[in-house]
Amino acid sequence: MNGLTRYIFWQLFVGLALVATSLSCVVWLTQSLRFVDMIVNRGLSAGMFIFLTGLMMPNFLTIIFPVSLFAIVTFTYHRMIMDRELVVMRAAGLGPMSLSKPAIILSMLTVVLGYVLSTYIVPTSYTQFREMQWDIRYSFSHVLLREGTFNEAANGVTVYVRERTDDGQLLGVLAHDDRNDLHSFTLMSERGAMVQSDEGAKVVMFNGSRQDFDKQTKQLTILYFDRYVFELEAPTATGEDRHREPRERSMAELLDLDTTGLDENTIGKFHVEFHRRLALPWSALSFVMITLSVLMSGSFSRRGEGRRVFAAILLAAGYQGALLAILDAAAKNEALLPTVYIVALLPTLIGVAALMLPGWRWRARVTPGTPSGPISGPISRLTRGTS
Repeated sequence: MNGLTRYIFWQLFVGLALVATSLSCVVWLTQSLRFVDMIVNRGLSAGMFIFLTGLMMPNFLTIIFPVSLFAIVTFTYHRMIMDRELVVMRAAGLGPMSLSKPAIILSMLTVVLGYVLSTYIVPTSYTQFREMQWDIRYSFSHVLLREGTFNEAANGVTVYVRERTDDGQLLGVLAHDDRNDLHSFTLMSERGAMVQSDEGAKVVMFNGSRQDFDKQTKQLTILYFDRYVFELEAPTATGEDRHREPRERSMAELLDLDTTGLDENTIGKFHVEFHRRLALPWSALSFVMITLSVLMSGSFSRRGEGRRVFAAILLAAGYQGALLAILDAAAKNEALLPTVYIVALLPTLIGVAALMLPGWRWRARVTPGTPSGPISGPISRLTRGTS
């Protein structure tokens, strides 16, 4: 890279890092609100909550990076045009393609990062996220009985724990079981522990009593025990029953798809997911070429730059909408799968053609009577001429 290329590239890189970080924080905050009930109702620790929600972020980064890159390229080049930096660079003999080189280099790095995210990191992290989410919802091993609170451990089962020790012991345990229509019982013990087995979750209690109440005869009986095993309701689903989404499948699984138990519409979604991972990383380059072709074409004018930025935003929004539309259509009609690549790469091809129009160059017209040279005199105006 020459000095000007490094100068522009560094501004774009720093801006991309700041914008992507800001958008990631906003997305993480909005998405994490969906899992607050896991903290409130299931006693999920703060560390586990942050780790669980963090596993979602690679999936959003595949969208955040291209959008952030478009925003920072548009802002940086618009600012350099308004500050006349690009005017001077063009007067020095740099063409549109040379001035666009830093943004294109950064977009290619973003494309490579997009492929790493979409083909490996996203399937791995999303699979782990789904497994943890499923385990927390349907496995009692993650149900933390909070201290000093009546915990609804299952339908009709309420458990109270006075204190939980660091080694997992439960002190001052009270459990009420009202799952039977004929009788209910209440267990009280000095201490206990929660264990997980193949039959389900159990609470082992020591040194306590069981009080049975017959709802028909209204009689109460008391049984004292040294050790008692209280079985909670077995989970209604297991991890083996969980349907794995297309985003959880690896590239090898999508390429050699096992269609057992899948209908035609579901198979189409799996096929589209495979091609989406291959085509969508190039959207970063297409977004950049959209804004470069709009901002760098024609002469520079302070009065028209606002309209150019607005036009670039509209084109980028239309491009994103076209991508989503063709992906949805291709899931229903697999004959449209090649169109996914065409839509993803078309702005790149048009942008390159717009920046490399043959026979056109930019030159500075100097005031008559001044010494000749590329920028030897005051620049009265920039014109576009043919070679």
